[in-house]
Amino acid sequence: MKKNSVFIKILKLFLLLSIGIFIGKYFFSGKNTDTVPLPSTMKYRNVGISNDTTHVVEETTFDGNIIEVKKGGSILQAVKSAQSGDLIRVYPGTYAETVYIDKDNISLQGVVINGEWPTLDGGKKLNDAFLYSGNNILIENFKIINYKGNGVMGQAGNNFIIRNNWIIDTGVYGIFPQYGQNGLVEHNVLSKIADAAIYVGMCDNVDVINNEVFNSVAGIEIENSRHCLVENNYAHNNTGGILAFVTPGLPIKTTFDVIIRNNFIVNNNHENFGAPGSTVAGIPPGAGILIMAADDVVVENNIITGNDNAGITIVDLATGDPKANDPNSEPNPDRVVLLDNIMFANGNNPTGELKALMLTQLSTKGPDIFAMGGGTGSSILDKNKYRTFGLDDYGFPPISDTKDLISMKLNKPVAPRSVSEEELGRLTYYGICAGCHAFGTRLIGPPTEIIQAIHNGNPQGIVDYINNPKNLRPDYPEMPPQDYLPDEAKMAVAEYILSMKK
Repeated sequence: MKKNSVFIKILKLFLLLSIGIFIGKYFFSGKNTDTVPLPSTMKYRNVGISNDTTHVVEETTFDGNIIEVKKGGSILQAVKSAQSGDLIRVYPGTYAETVYIDKDNISLQGVVINGEWPTLDGGKKLNDAFLYSGNNILIENFKIINYKGNGVMGQAGNNFIIRNNWIIDTGVYGIFPQYGQNGLVEHNVLSKIADAAIYVGMCDNVDVINNEVFNSVAGIEIENSRHCLVENNYAHNNTGGILAFVTPGLPIKTTFDVIIRNNFIVNNNHENFGAPGSTVAGIPPGAGILIMAADDVVVENNIITGNDNAGITIVDLATGDPKANDPNSEPNPDRVVLLDNIMFANGNNPTGELKALMLTQLSTKGPDIFAMGGGTGSSILDKNKYRTFGLDDYGFPPISDTKDLISMKLNKPVAPRSVSEEELGRLTYYGICAGCHAFGTRLIGPPTEIIQAIHNGNPQGIVDYINNPKNLRPDYPEMPPQDYLPDEAKMAVAEYILSMKK
């Protein structure tokens, strides 16, 4: 027994050392990540940057002009003057503004010189740093701090790339693409986010790779989205590390075809500081991976350790979000596939219902893998490798690995969404409103039924609020103005909201 105990301790030490070496080399190059971001400045083909500290990560082509913004200038004014295909290059300085991008094919690139970043600082007064609704948008190499709502928020823009940004304390979400297709979120560092550091909402074909997320409520969240790859991320010291689930009340009702692989999911035991009543406020500290009502999720080759509640939690809506009431959302996690993962030192301090449940099993520890509620067709490669609860009906997986799938992105860009006059209200709601307002569920803003009650029979009242929002509820963040929307879109979405039924 003593030899086995010593061997296990040596193995754990080796694994922790391996994690440290990988993280140190891959993410930080020996620097303290609490104060130093990923050291890189991208360059474009045919665009020279004559600075010895420039680190080239990837070359990307563009076919327009270069617009330079330097300290004292305005990024928003540069966007307003830009044409399709232009590159806006932003030099170090502090920019206190919200940047709206409602054009297609615009690239925004920060230039990092001798450790000095272009910094968007909301001063805890502004809601969003970048708010894009255009297609083929690139946002890279920015430091974003002190916003109340979001660092980068997408509104129905396809073919987006958000990479190599340093995002701290930006309110509800750090990076939030919503209702977009064919996107990449990579090499970002995010912390101190009150909901999800990276939140992929109602999207399709998105890769979330090589990011670090920490000191947030949720590290990475795939919500009501399909065909997503979450790989090579370091999620640590959040309340929950990586989540894939369905939030009821949203117009898109499903989450499926998600691969979570090759991630480090470590010590996600942060106290939950999510907004009371929000979905993430119910995440127990100590959740490594949480799968709720999502289908066809593959969990493979992750190192999952030090998560005090459970390493992997798989639940239905009735268990995970008992207040949910959406008859159109199928509530069960089906066909979850658990392949080979390294898991140890999870469940050391379970809380709430899980703690009580484990006591009925004469144990004070939580499991590596916990499943409860409905669902069919799920499987696990080797259940005997882990401490498990609730996996009695899990069979043998239909696959052994996912190595042949390199990316969930499509091989070529997708076209912008075409919007007919009849669909204008519905698609504007999907792309602009639904990420913050849902039926019966608190997201960023008040639930949709409250908006309907306030503006019953008065679509113009909603239009006026869209143009000039006022923060009348101190328990919700201020809504950013959406006055860049065409007048017909504002009225169409107002009428659509008032006509909606759960």
